[in-house]
Parts: sequence; C-alpha cells; structure tokens
Amino acid sequence: LQKLKEMFISKFGSAPKFYARAPGRVNLIGEHIDYCGYAVLPMAIEQDILIAVEPVQTQVVQLANTNSSYLDFSTSVNNIQINKTKPQWHNYFLCGLKGIQEHFGLNNPTGMNCLLDGTIPPSSGLSSSSALVCCAGLVTLRANGKTLSKVELAEICTKSERYIGTEGGGMDQSISFLAEEGTAKLIEFSPLRATDVRLPSGATFVIANSCVEMNKAATSHYNIRVMECRLATKLLSKSKGLEWKKMLRLHDVQTKLGVSLEEMLTIVEEVLHPEPYSTEEICKCLGISLEELHSQILSQNMQDVSTFKLHQRAKHVYSEAARVLEFRKICSEAPANALQLLGELMRQSHISCREMYECSCPELDRLVDICLQFGAIGSRLTGAGWGGCTVSMVPTDKLNTFLKNVKKAYYQTDGQSLAAENNSLFATKPGRGALVFVEA
Repeated sequence: LQKLKEMFISKFGSAPKFYARAPGRVNLIGEHIDYCGYAVLPMAIEQDILIAVEPVQTQVVQLANTNSSYLDFSTSVNNIQINKTKPQWHNYFLCGLKGIQEHFGLNNPTGMNCLLDGTIPPSSGLSSSSALVCCAGLVTLRANGKTLSKVELAEICTKSERYIGTEGGGMDQSISFLAEEGTAKLIEFSPLRATDVRLPSGATFVIANSCVEMNKAATSHYNIRVMECRLATKLLSKSKGLEWKKMLRLHDVQTKLGVSLEEMLTIVEEVLHPEPYSTEEICKCLGISLEELHSQILSQNMQDVSTFKLHQRAKHVYSEAARVLEFRKICSEAPANALQLLGELMRQSHISCREMYECSCPELDRLVDICLQFGAIGSRLTGAGWGGCTVSMVPTDKLNTFLKNVKKAYYQTDGQSLAAENNSLFATKPGRGALVFVEA
C-alpha cells in the first residue's frame, strides 16, 4: 500500500484520498451455469485488484497502472466510450464507472485520478476483469458520495460488464462483493442471495495456472455456449408445450415444469439429439423463419454460426447444477468420507466440462491429470475454461510435496511456463469481499 501511495504521488503530484479493493475468485464447482439461472459455489481468493483514488474538480478520469505494459488512459466522464472490439484494461474500468453513472443518472459525475495495482494473473480464469469492473464501480460510488448495498452493487456490475460484450451470468461480481473470509458461498440468482458453505477441514484448495491465456470477451466460444443454452431452452420448452418465446434460461424450463434436475436430464435425452443442430433444423423445430431466428433470438455476434450443440450443453448444465447442490449438501452434513465425495464431484465436473461443454483444452486436461497423479483428491478447470486455471483439493498434510511435484511435472518441462511459474501455482483460502478504505 505504501508503495502504491508513493507511485500515486509521483504520478499525480498529490496523495490518494481513498483506496478500493476487489478480490478475484475461484469457482469450486458449477461451471457455465450461472447464466442459465443456476446456483454456483465460488470463493474469493486473496489475490485482488487495488485502486488508489483522488477525486478531482475536472470532469476527467485519469487511469494509470503500476504495470507499465498497461498504458495510461484518460477520458471525459461525460462521454464514456467502451470499445467492444479491443477489450483493453481501461475498458473494464469504464464498465464499472458507466454502470454506477447510469444507475444514479449522474449528470456531472466527479472526475478522478486512479492508480491501479493487481495481483490476479490476467486471463487466467480467476476473474481479474470482473474484479476490475467491481472495483471501478466501488470507486465511482465512493467518489460521488453515493451508497448501495452489496447485492445492488453486484447486480449493477454484472449488467455493466456486458458493455464489453461478455454475456456473463453474475457469479464473478456477486462473489467479489458478497465474499466473507473463511467461507465459500452458494450463490443463487433471481433474487441474488449468498449462503455460507463451510469447507471441510483437512484439505486445501490449490490453484494452478495452465499458462494458456483465454480472453473471454475476445473470443466467441463463451458467447456461443450462452446462445446454445438459450436455443436448448427454447426447443425443450416448445416440446413441452410451454410459451417458448418467453423462456430464456434452462432453469426457467425446470421451474415451469416443476420437475427435478434428474427428470430434466431424462427430458433432454428424449427431446434433443446428440448431433449438432443446423439453423434450418432449429427453425423447423420452432416453426419460425430463418429471418425470425436471426432477428429475434440470435445475438449480433452469432449471425455467422451455422451449427449448435444443444443436447450436450443442456446435459452439462443440468448435471452440473445437481453437482453444486450435492457439493453443498456434503459440506453441511460433513460425513466421514466428505473429502472423497467432494473430490469425485470435482472430477465429474471436469469430465462434463471437457466432453459435454467442450470448454477445456489439452493443457488443462494435462494439468488436471498431473494434479490427480500427485495426490489431489479432486481437480477440475475453473473459470470459463479454454485456458486459465485448475482448482484442486489437496490433503493439507500432503500440500508441500504436491506443490513440489506439480511444479516439476508441469512447469519445469517447458521454458515459457517457467517464467510464469512464480504466481502460477498457489494454495488459497476463502478471502473477504470488496471494500473501500481510507488510510489510517
């Protein structure tokens, strides 16, 4: 903090008035289901984004970063332009800023000088971009003398991150604000609420970065999955005689039918075939024209996609949603073999992400195998996938040998990874959520 303060003074010529921090997160189980309406089970990590702030009289926001590879940026607060085509770091800050401005209808918001520091590895699936959006929202709120509850902040930041083109579901922003030290959270949506999930003793969670970067907003993979889930929702709804035009999320289908997740899996098997669906076939199933599909259902960035895998995506979502509830149940009942049961759920989750959702990659699969080989009870990809990190549950008494062996097997076999190794493999405990503080 002292170093950040000194850098701020040398950059802007005066001292910061306050600081805001927002943590990254690791999702223990429940991948790619938040945007389908299902509960997830993340925890905040100790790594975070920290911003030093000085409100100023001019209507200008000046952004600087302690990492010199991120360029300075400044803009008028009354004319926020967010460039979707290039997801640069300052655009994530602008998402949070714009979200708060629009929520309060601020006409002449306060200008600010901000210096940002971060310890979350970027593009690693640990939610560095959402932490930045949340931190910027908090900064803007404070600088303009406004207040909101943590739940309201999480909801505004979820919406505002969509300015950059990511169709996220709200897990990252919710855990960033609602996290508490020492506990993971079951996060449920509409309405947003968070419940403590006490993790069993005797195990430690270890994050390992595959060193394959995946930038969510820059790729269409993520948004295609969101759309495949939406189309699966519509086909399932139509086959069951529901008002399919109003149905957007797989959770809505289950709610409307009033059946269990297991029954939904049976319905998926009956209604959707495993072969990919062409846009023509989707139109035929729904009884609409290609023109209607393009204008009413597919988003702008999906107009060129011609085939969609609906069976696999729906199967992943309903089975993963069931694994989340099972994980939470095991944590609360704490049977003698709790760690083994949780580990098995993590393994199943990874297999489903790899085979049904196809959001893994060879490096992640290799890393999961290495972690299991060296004593992890469970291991899986975490975050969007296609690169980024794995999370493993390791018996605490085997932690040091585990770290040593994984380091050797994955990171020391390839020169490029060696450089990244220092912050690529670490044990983590559930950390606390976002906050603002003024120096003592």
